[in-house]
Amino acid sequence: MSTTKKIGFIGLGVMGEPMCRNLAQKTRQQVTAYDTQAAPLVRLGATVTSAQSVAQVMQASDIVFLSLPSGEIVAEVARNAEGLLAHARTGQTIVDLSTSPVNLTRVLFEEFKARGVTFIDAPVARTRAAAEAGTLSVMVGATPEQFAMVKPFIACFASEITLCGGVGAGQITKILNNMVLFETVVALGEARAIARRSGVDPKALFETLSLGSADSFALRNHGMKAMIPGDFPERAFSVDYAAKDLRYALELAEETGVDAAGARNVQRLYELATARGDKEAYHPVISRVVDPQ
Repeated sequence: MSTTKKIGFIGLGVMGEPMCRNLAQKTRQQVTAYDTQAAPLVRLGATVTSAQSVAQVMQASDIVFLSLPSGEIVAEVARNAEGLLAHARTGQTIVDLSTSPVNLTRVLFEEFKARGVTFIDAPVARTRAAAEAGTLSVMVGATPEQFAMVKPFIACFASEITLCGGVGAGQITKILNNMVLFETVVALGEARAIARRSGVDPKALFETLSLGSADSFALRNHGMKAMIPGDFPERAFSVDYAAKDLRYALELAEETGVDAAGARNVQRLYELATARGDKEAYHPVISRVVDPQ
């Protein structure tokens, strides 16, 4: 892929660093990138130009991708005195790959629109390994015309790209995707605990479930690859990050008058996991709350 649009990238964490690298390699052009930490920029190598500030990224880029830990940080990067809005120019496009609150996304859309800038929500799903491989799933909130413009760029790091509706629809879909995933992880943790205490090998249970109607992405990844070996590393999708996304889902539930009892139960388990000292561990670690060993 070649493009005349100059690309910027802000946020080079667990997911952002491999996405930025794929953008640079597959578009075959320099990407101007900024992160508060220098290490990710060193790992990205010569295909990425290191910026010293958000302002430098905005000045050098036509399309800027954001991969930030929370909506609160997205808002700060957008609105501070040296942020995105302060240095925006007509015709630019901002693509928020972060998971952010829906209301914030819609307000930022209007704030950027007033500057002549397109703001698109495009949160990503799946793992760092998928980001490395370029096989993420991305859920986009945009007009069909905006979607057509950004899709070739997103395809550099995603194999599934879905237009979910207008502004905010990408965030709604991603937030609910995660809510369903988190509740499924709890069900797997409960099943594992009951099996173990009943004398059935949890590994055999999960392998058998994968052959029938209980099969799922969560079972094969969070269950079989994390819960069974007890592998809950840091620098993965942590309890802290999952609790943030779940909070956004519960806010949506309250706004829409839905009693999301399952989601509230997950929230309780995250609070207990945090109290155990597992805040930074991979979020399926809540299986240890369900079944302490």
